[in-house]
Amino acid sequence: MTQPKAAKANQRRVAFATVIGTTVEWYDFFIYATAAGLVFSQLFFEPAGQDIALLISFASVGLSFLFRPLGAFLAGHFGDKIGRRAMLVLTLALMGAATTLIGVLPTYETAGIWAPIMLLLLRILQGISAGGEWGGAVLMAVEHASDGHRGRAGSYPQVGVPLGMLLASGTMALMTGVISPGDAFLEWGWRVPFLVSIVLIAVGYFVRRSVDESPVFEEISENKAQTAVPILVLFKKHWPLVLIAALVFAGNNAAGYMTTGGFFQAYTTNPEGPVGLERTDVLIAVAFGAAVWLVMTLVAGYLADRIGRKRTYQLGFIILAASLFPVFALVNSGSLVLLYAAFGLFSIGLGLTYGPQAALYSELFPASVRFSGVSNSYAIGAIVGGAFAPTIAQALVQATGGTTAVAVYLLIVVAISFTAVSMIRDRSGIDLSFRNQAEQEVGALVFDKRRADAVKATQDV
Repeated sequence: MTQPKAAKANQRRVAFATVIGTTVEWYDFFIYATAAGLVFSQLFFEPAGQDIALLISFASVGLSFLFRPLGAFLAGHFGDKIGRRAMLVLTLALMGAATTLIGVLPTYETAGIWAPIMLLLLRILQGISAGGEWGGAVLMAVEHASDGHRGRAGSYPQVGVPLGMLLASGTMALMTGVISPGDAFLEWGWRVPFLVSIVLIAVGYFVRRSVDESPVFEEISENKAQTAVPILVLFKKHWPLVLIAALVFAGNNAAGYMTTGGFFQAYTTNPEGPVGLERTDVLIAVAFGAAVWLVMTLVAGYLADRIGRKRTYQLGFIILAASLFPVFALVNSGSLVLLYAAFGLFSIGLGLTYGPQAALYSELFPASVRFSGVSNSYAIGAIVGGAFAPTIAQALVQATGGTTAVAVYLLIVVAISFTAVSMIRDRSGIDLSFRNQAEQEVGALVFDKRRADAVKATQDV
């Protein structure tokens, strides 16, 4: 059935808004991780010594993940009660404020112990924002989409992650290679990418304000059917879904944070390490990898509509697992050309295991707790997978003197995620509206044999 032109125009407007908003949000998030791998150990944690300072710097990246569940809880609670759009605007503003303030922080040399304390507090605010933003963005995209195009529509907010990484790496490369090379980057150049955030946030804010509220939430609001405490209902009735969905995300997130968390940047630019490449060269290679990730995320959204979310995920995890040892071998070669090959290869599996996530998550949870469900699953999966993946990887390198243990660690996490997604029933095309709540309540897992008519009969009693 052909959609009316007005509906198609609205979907294009929603797609544009979710891409712009998530790109800005994740640019802010990743600019911190990039700086953590390149300069924060020297500027904020240097008294701890070089090796420990780098571990602390990576741990500060992971610190924000511990506060993502708080952001997911708050945004999920109010997103299920007052709407998806309002949460998108608020989380974007919070992220922008925290990022801009990092750009004006004094360093340890100037402010002493207060410098890292203020840095960590602002990183916590970034974590709260990131935890709340994702759920609203994907639900706006997926709930506005037609049944047969949810995979593709859901890939648009996912594209914001590699786009944000591309923008963050490109901006940092511009600073290290052109505007403030050498000592100037340590003195003031690292601040500019953080300060630029205030302009990007203003653009994202006005774009997001222009879109209509999700039709599913409008239906819930019209029926005055908002759940009083969505988080309690979610964990009382759907905790297995939250756990398994979180484990699905863990593998992609742990692997992805080798670049987005700054590990590869620090490892390949360490002058005392086995690779020893220039900062700008590595940042441009990371940007190339992000571009491949972006393309593969869009491909995954298309595949998710053609062969299903579950099969796309399984294919992606197989490719990601098979690429791990070759990727680290290419990185360790010390060749810049082979580093490009490594990041490109790595990004194929990352994209295929990220593109279908929005549609898969949205189809798992019933409408009344969907914002809470997708947000909390995402936040918990980020903690289990990516929170301290760079720290773990750095510790393994320091303990073993090589990267083989890092590849084994990632392989284990990817295998867990493959198992978790295999436990989910593909529900492509299920009616996401509030009126279909009874069907949404059951059958999301392969071992859940309950029927929707039985659930509805119980609810009607």
